[in-house]
Amino acid sequence: MSTARNMRILILGAGAIGGYYGGRLLDGGADVTFLVRTKRAALLCRNGLIVHSALGDVKADVHTEERPGRIYDLVVLACKATGLDAAIDAILPAIGPDTTVLPLLNGVRHLAMLDERIPQAAILGGLCHIGATMDDKGEIRHLNDLQRIALGARRPEQGRAAERVHAALSRGGIAPVLSTDIMQEMWEKFVFLTAYAGLTCMMRAPVGAIAATTHGKAVARELLEECAAIATASGYPPAAEFIESSFVTLSDERSEGAASMLRDVLQNRKTEQDHILADMLSRARSAGVSAPILRLASTHMEAYEALRAVHSD
Repeated sequence: MSTARNMRILILGAGAIGGYYGGRLLDGGADVTFLVRTKRAALLCRNGLIVHSALGDVKADVHTEERPGRIYDLVVLACKATGLDAAIDAILPAIGPDTTVLPLLNGVRHLAMLDERIPQAAILGGLCHIGATMDDKGEIRHLNDLQRIALGARRPEQGRAAERVHAALSRGGIAPVLSTDIMQEMWEKFVFLTAYAGLTCMMRAPVGAIAATTHGKAVARELLEECAAIATASGYPPAAEFIESSFVTLSDERSEGAASMLRDVLQNRKTEQDHILADMLSRARSAGVSAPILRLASTHMEAYEALRAVHSD
């Protein structure tokens, strides 16, 4: 594999996540190519990649491909889980014997899907915490000052590859975290995101409005504890400090925050329900953990997806 200085990086997707982190890397002088569809490629060619952020704006000319024309050292998956099968098809020509793959998807279900089609030794664990969206002009808007990204080895033999990727991503001011237990971190994010999405989507409201109701905080606490119990039964017990800080976020009456899944619902888009709520509920059933509020939240989203499918036909 190339050194961090000249590592060839392919980012699948130039939306909110891929566009933001890719823009930061480009700003730091990294060798970045975006794998995107024809329409997005044309827009990026015409206008460049534009990121608006309180941490500093980015406007950069970019190199794009619609199909990989070479092998890359690092492939970053920054797509939604709903498009994972197509994403894997798209990146396969870019993967050689020394390529490392870093998925930045929500949940953990995607790891098994990737392991089925790509050598497991190539696939690191990874996650990001960021509030970002892509506007109607195709520009990335960073919604807060959070840009945390963490990665790590899922198996001991990946240690050196994880270190090289960490060094490469350190360009552009991102300050990535090289985790010593990335699966634990991914599961803790999975717990929080499931509770966050379940709560705000089920109530069709931001956290503050829910927390201000008579039983909103209690529902948030119970849903969070259900998800934590599932994680514990799956071998990844969340730390007590994590649970308490998560509850603080989910019970803040001043908060206007809502999960990106709710934004998808309000815009009548397909959601990551199968990879978040439904997957967590499936794991609850397998582990024999009772999760009545999660079951209600997942059923709510399943009904949304069913109605959406009927109306789109």
